[in-house]
Amino acid sequence: MTTPDILPDPAPAVRFAAGQTVVQRIRRLRISVILSGIFIAAITLAALFPSLFTGKDPNAGEPLDMLLAPSWEHLFGTDQNGRDIYARIIYGAWPSLLIGVSATVFALLAGTAIGVFAARGGRTGDWVVSRLLDVFLAIPGLLLVFLIVAARGPGTLTTIIGVAVVTLPSYARLVRGEVIRLRGAVYVEAAKALGWTQANIIGRHIIPNALGPVLVLATIGIGSAIGIGSSLSFLGLGPQPPTAEWGSMLSASRTYFSVAWWPAIFPGLAITLTVLSVTVVGQYLQRRTDGRTS
Repeated sequence: MTTPDILPDPAPAVRFAAGQTVVQRIRRLRISVILSGIFIAAITLAALFPSLFTGKDPNAGEPLDMLLAPSWEHLFGTDQNGRDIYARIIYGAWPSLLIGVSATVFALLAGTAIGVFAARGGRTGDWVVSRLLDVFLAIPGLLLVFLIVAARGPGTLTTIIGVAVVTLPSYARLVRGEVIRLRGAVYVEAAKALGWTQANIIGRHIIPNALGPVLVLATIGIGSAIGIGSSLSFLGLGPQPPTAEWGSMLSASRTYFSVAWWPAIFPGLAITLTVLSVTVVGQYLQRRTDGRTS
């Protein structure tokens, strides 16, 4: 038997295997993750480019059109002021996502800095930071947000600050644990042996390797932040009228729910589906991360 008969050309097999792996990954992706990703993309586009989805002014209302049922003219009906609910939901995506993403980014950055300091600042620094985090975590989140809003007054910026402060301890604790876990890694010990400074080790080795779980938590945290922000708006402590915001729309519709269900149902669905979609994607990323580290 000749050598060509014994050793077939491996190239087609490699290409087939690679293609098969991609197909298998697509097939293994759950339909819930795909639908959630599509919904998140649509909501993001609506927040950034609302005119692509509607040509109506979200704040323009006609008294004669108040509480009209859903129709081709008004897909989601109109509210108590005759404003188009569909247009207000589209334009309401911006403040909701702004609060969720901004609060999460702020909490992520501040929590990372605090967590690194706690893990690398010695026993005294670790003890002080850990006790402070325990105090913050012991206070109910909404109560802490209420205190911040009472001190600053209602508004979008106050909501972002309040939500960020409430969620910050979770990021700080996670980063602290990851830094403690990674500081004994082989590559960290090798960097120390080579004379690297502590700042270089943290910046080039520890933080990049700790970001995986932190970013997964941040993805899930965006959904939580949107939910908290909507709760504050429902209570009148978030973005103020006439700004279109899902929580405030839901709050304003309570009085008319017995005669018109649509002003409450559609903003409620927007909040629920957005939070659920972000959570589903975050949990998927968490499973992928856990599978790689296990």
